[in-house]
Amino acid sequence: MDRLTDADTLVELLGDWTTVRGPLYRKLASAVATCIEAGDLRAGQRLPSERDLAKLLTVSRATVVAAYDELRGSGLVDSLRGSGTRVAARVRARSSGADGRVPGGRATSIFQRLVDGPGEVISLAMAIEPAAPELAEAIRELTGGDDLDELMADVGYHPRGYPPLRQAVAQHYAELWLPTTADQVLVTTGAQQVLGLVAQMYLRPGCTVVVESPSWPGCLDVFRAAGARLVGVPLDEEGVRPDLLAKAFADEKPVLAYVMPTFHNPTGTLMSTSRRQRVAELAARFDVPILEDNAYTGFVSRDGVSALSPIGAFARGNAEILTVGSMAKAVWGGLRIGWVRAPGAIIERLARYKVRADLGSPILDQAITARLLPKLSDIAGARGDVLRLRLDHLQNLLGEHLPSWRWRSPDGGSALWIELPETSAQIFAQVALRHGVELVPGSATDPSGGHDNHVRLPFTLPTEVLTELVRRLSSAWTDLRRHGPVDDEPEPTV
Repeated sequence: MDRLTDADTLVELLGDWTTVRGPLYRKLASAVATCIEAGDLRAGQRLPSERDLAKLLTVSRATVVAAYDELRGSGLVDSLRGSGTRVAARVRARSSGADGRVPGGRATSIFQRLVDGPGEVISLAMAIEPAAPELAEAIRELTGGDDLDELMADVGYHPRGYPPLRQAVAQHYAELWLPTTADQVLVTTGAQQVLGLVAQMYLRPGCTVVVESPSWPGCLDVFRAAGARLVGVPLDEEGVRPDLLAKAFADEKPVLAYVMPTFHNPTGTLMSTSRRQRVAELAARFDVPILEDNAYTGFVSRDGVSALSPIGAFARGNAEILTVGSMAKAVWGGLRIGWVRAPGAIIERLARYKVRADLGSPILDQAITARLLPKLSDIAGARGDVLRLRLDHLQNLLGEHLPSWRWRSPDGGSALWIELPETSAQIFAQVALRHGVELVPGSATDPSGGHDNHVRLPFTLPTEVLTELVRRLSSAWTDLRRHGPVDDEPEPTV
């Protein structure tokens, strides 16, 4: 039988269980029951001990005991002396998706929030904003001109991407000192699809992928789902550390390395030009393909830097570097258009996976993107002005109300990477939920445990929401530091 040795795993599956109404132990029992019925917890699987789960959920042990009793009464779990509490062998999961839950993974809570909507909590699962005003202008220009008739006469199927957009992407990279032809570009339905296509092409069960530590949970889930083993490499103020990257390449023999050089998520670090050159050199020396994700390129740093040359611009010899871009962060999350730039032979292979997936991305969205891409630096400049004001506002509030928290002001991007002193972020996230804030703990970004005391705080929210956010976080922090685990109702009689 499997054993759920890590209580952290169950805590991630529970999601925002405290936000529903009712006694705390019944809320917990209901959330665990949902996991069982969804198949996230399988028949015969051992649940965490009452003590371990109570610690991570910041509730009393009596609350967990009462919740487990409730589950036993429902026939969902069994308990035997010496073997703990297990999911009942007779339990059968519902059909996949019948409960409306996103399948498991480190990014489950992030994607579940997309499905469920914001609710009453202030969710920090995603750093999102309304569309840039230039998007509406591009739509009006397209629909109000002769270009629309020409577009409607098009066949509509372009597995490699709408030709004018591929040409616009090629020009975009040429301006960043990365000479590119349209044949070296594949248009995708967002940057996330690139990750899936690359995983299909490069990864096999048991292979090794080198990632930055920390990294974006969504990409980690994609690689894990393909059966890859992840090896993390730390960052410094210039980006991924080249000495440790070289060691990982030599020792682990990875089939792929994934990095975010431009405003890294979640740290906001901008990889220096010299560091980009070094990463390209290591790719050639060890013959390791590099997937560089520059989805945040459209944001402008405090120094006004919106983008440096991609790592691909420094490729020499046999270096195989795939450069990813997207409009989702720079313009609007609803504009689900991304792309990957790579050697022509790689693009041809990826296009075969792409056509099998969806026959091609929406052509209207691509036509709009082709109009917007030449204006990307101006869009980034306007958005950057707003984000810098919000960043300053958030940092001032945190300095005043949570002075013990530590962070490095980001080079760019859209979030602060906060270190909580001597505190598990997963434990604090449970307290924050009860104060109306949904956090993504650092454990979701780093499977090694090296960032378990970190949280990501986006500053894309309006200033009045940021003010309320800090008020709630400060209240939750005071709760945790003064009282530790505490129930919000009298303990039930069991």
